[in-house]
Amino acid sequence: MNIGIYIYDEAEVLDFSGPFEVFSTAKRLGADSWNVFLVAEVLEPVKARGGFSVLPHYSFLNHPNVDLLVVVGGVHTEEMNKLNVLDWIISVDKNTSHVASVCTGAFLLANAGLLKGLPVTTHWEDIPDLKRRFPELAVVDNQRWVTSGKYTTSGGISAGIDMSLYLVSQLHSQHLAKSVAYQMEYNWQECT
Repeated sequence: MNIGIYIYDEAEVLDFSGPFEVFSTAKRLGADSWNVFLVAEVLEPVKARGGFSVLPHYSFLNHPNVDLLVVVGGVHTEEMNKLNVLDWIISVDKNTSHVASVCTGAFLLANAGLLKGLPVTTHWEDIPDLKRRFPELAVVDNQRWVTSGKYTTSGGISAGIDMSLYLVSQLHSQHLAKSVAYQMEYNWQECT
């Protein structure tokens, strides 16, 4: 299974590094066939929040097929209006079995038209803006993540880790998800 995590300039560091740690730890502990990687628009260093620089594994032009796409949050306003980014998300969505977002990554998925009518969530601070911009969404407050069909959205930062552990439980097993949380010394909030 190929797990692609989409990153961009001013992405929230824990929004992508948290899920990356969860899925790569799951690979190490038993999900041997999982391939976890970062994808960016171009194959150049991405400057995430706080000046954290990271080099993606792939660009839009050379990444493997994606089974689980994770779109992260951060300073998303410009990113959600880039037509090539939205087109890429739409094209990847057609062939994935699962799509997830952390924090304001939900804005990118919503602007790509993927979440219409679905229950979704985001960081508590961005809930009012998500409701205002996308009135067709069923925005949920006070839940760390929400799943509807192949789409799972989460609140911000550490909620993305909880959501990723949930996805491990769904894509592999509850036992592996608990083992990953234990290995990470993370207190997994299993309930949404």
